[in-house]
Amino acid sequence: MIQTLALAGLSARAEIRVDRWGLPHIKAGSLEDLFFAQGANAARDRLWQIDLWRKRGLGRLAASFGPGFLEQDKAARAFLYRGDMAPEWAAYGPDAEMICTRFAAGINAWIDAIEAGDAPLPPEFAMTGTTPERFAPEDLVRIRSHALTRNALSEVIRAQVLAKAGAETDLLRRNLEPPVEAGEPPIPHAEVPLEALDFFRLATAPVTFPAERMTCPLEQAGKWRKVDELEGVVADAAWTGSNNWAVSGLRTATGRPILAGDPHRAHGLPSLRYLVHLTAPGLDVIGAGEPSMPGICMGHNGQGAFALTIFGTDQEDVYVYDLDEAGRYRGPDGWAQVERAEEVFEIAGHAPQTHALEFTCHGPVLLRDRGRLFALRSVWFEPGSAAYFGGLSTMRARSVDEFREALRRFGAPSLNHVWADVEGDICWQPAGIVPVRRNWTGLLPAKGDGTNEWEGFHPLEALPHAVNPARGFVHSANEFNLPEGYDQTETQIGFEWLESTRADRIAAVLSADPAHTVAASQALQTDVVSLPTRRILALVAGLPAGTPGRSLLADWDGAYRADSAAALLMGWWWTRRLKAALFARLAPQVPAVLFAPGDVEGIVQALESPDARFGPDPVVARDALMAETLAQAHADVAERFGADEAAWRWGDLHQGHFEHPLSARDAALDIGPLPMGGDYTTVMMAAYRGTDFGVIAGASVRFVVDVGDWDASVCINAPGQSGDPASPHYRDLAPLWAKGDYVPFLYTDAAVEAAVDFRVTLTPG
Repeated sequence: MIQTLALAGLSARAEIRVDRWGLPHIKAGSLEDLFFAQGANAARDRLWQIDLWRKRGLGRLAASFGPGFLEQDKAARAFLYRGDMAPEWAAYGPDAEMICTRFAAGINAWIDAIEAGDAPLPPEFAMTGTTPERFAPEDLVRIRSHALTRNALSEVIRAQVLAKAGAETDLLRRNLEPPVEAGEPPIPHAEVPLEALDFFRLATAPVTFPAERMTCPLEQAGKWRKVDELEGVVADAAWTGSNNWAVSGLRTATGRPILAGDPHRAHGLPSLRYLVHLTAPGLDVIGAGEPSMPGICMGHNGQGAFALTIFGTDQEDVYVYDLDEAGRYRGPDGWAQVERAEEVFEIAGHAPQTHALEFTCHGPVLLRDRGRLFALRSVWFEPGSAAYFGGLSTMRARSVDEFREALRRFGAPSLNHVWADVEGDICWQPAGIVPVRRNWTGLLPAKGDGTNEWEGFHPLEALPHAVNPARGFVHSANEFNLPEGYDQTETQIGFEWLESTRADRIAAVLSADPAHTVAASQALQTDVVSLPTRRILALVAGLPAGTPGRSLLADWDGAYRADSAAALLMGWWWTRRLKAALFARLAPQVPAVLFAPGDVEGIVQALESPDARFGPDPVVARDALMAETLAQAHADVAERFGADEAAWRWGDLHQGHFEHPLSARDAALDIGPLPMGGDYTTVMMAAYRGTDFGVIAGASVRFVVDVGDWDASVCINAPGQSGDPASPHYRDLAPLWAKGDYVPFLYTDAAVEAAVDFRVTLTPG
């Protein structure tokens, strides 16, 4: 199929070739036209998604959807970048403003074509009675609340847990590496209210469309200011991770390096990520980014390949201030007035309203409570911290030295970057804005009176790195990966990391494979072996022989295969029975929701080394708790799935489901259920809700790059590349993804041309 469309603003012909798996290969005669065409293509394939992204981020939901969205708008606007645009643009590179200007112009030109009747309007707009809004270039970078930072939520929850139990108990919620004392609180722990999180959580929450919200009268707008439950937000933060690795040609079957990446986030529909190929004079890159941003941040450029994962930098702090009777707060320079910014909010069906947003010298006000004020400082408010926009520089690197230099432009989120190139070099380099904290850990809310101030930011040179290490590979999986002996008293990075289980599994597999292949990387990305589960199974072996369920687990290898009966029992036991009983035994005074989903390493260590919290004989009490809860879990599973263990399947419970934001209006928009293996401790991340075991987070994009033989590379994006429900590429990749399969990741012009499914020719309007 061929479509031709004239777009005003394009200077010469450009082409979008879409291959049979939905990946667009965009070619133009100049960089200016290339990024214009990329913006037009984003609108062609993902307009509803990027329009909603913009409206949520800028606080413009109420203008389209009505009063029920006003409170979320107010929260979102508080977290925009409000600084000068000159240093903001400069932070991403000398042509960043041009790139964003052309990308936004391409989106707007496609919207013009829709209004002219030359392109279809995505059905979601008709379903909601709304229209798309046009983009300004600065919209692309000023929005920060879609990005990832850490650890404001954890600071407040830690204070709550410490108020009710000891620091040792808090490790069940979030293990600390290296071990460290959180420090002295600025106020009693019990006086740090959970409500301090509400405003921030609302600003970062996804948009939902329940009927009651869509029809909310103006006088009830204030009721839509609370996010449903704490557990979902905490769980998402705990499961947000990724895997990557680069293997030297000295350890591959072909002698060429191999690079793999699979970033993990909460699943959405359409997919959070978008695969695209961009070609113009001086640029030929293919890979993934987010559909609302130009360029790519992971993939390859025909010379080097690159991928990223979250690096555990602490990039935000909750500050606590005293208030006087006049409403002033005690800041670093003494008593100061809270700054008020008057903002006008459009509301569909109503006159605009003006509301004031409040700020301290550190950032937006979160809460006033009992004579105190709480506010947030974040790297979001620094120039250069728009998510992943450092990719505009890294995607053009041609050597390991150029790549590391380009990483100076990566502000947020903080990331582990890996690189492999045709010269045979491989590299690991973390990057991101790292605040200098001289006198506190950042693990608890801090006094805002000047005693706990950021003293600038650590340079890239202060961060560790590895180039061509002797073991022949580099990797990361969000684990604590600071080198042995790294001095955090000099360069404090952070203490909250994901457990090392995925990283340990990756290292073990790569170390045992001296002739690595693309297929081996595919198998590793979809590996379902759980190392923490194997540690639990070692404890199960010591339970009484007659314990129900023990025999089923006895010979299991700890692999969460979709067809595994033992995985079904283990998943149910861990999620529904074992963790709950452990929390109740060790911290009965702490609401279980504060632990959710629980720190895997902290929980396993508590079981492996039971202490006096279990009672006078900790080992006996531990074994009794495990035997009792395993028997309960076995009975639960038998009641739900039948008494025949041979018929049990993990995939009958653990299933992927992609829910469209408007599925309440049309369930046919949803995709799934899809039986899946894995869990949140396996390299194939498949994190699930504890309520129904629905898979809600993990890899959407996966790719493996054969460096130098680019067409031998593979990829997958779930549930599909397109956001258009009428497109064949809306859901076509989901079954392949769920099974761990891949599609070709084609790069050379001849290979692309042979796989073209349809093409869109863009001409100047």
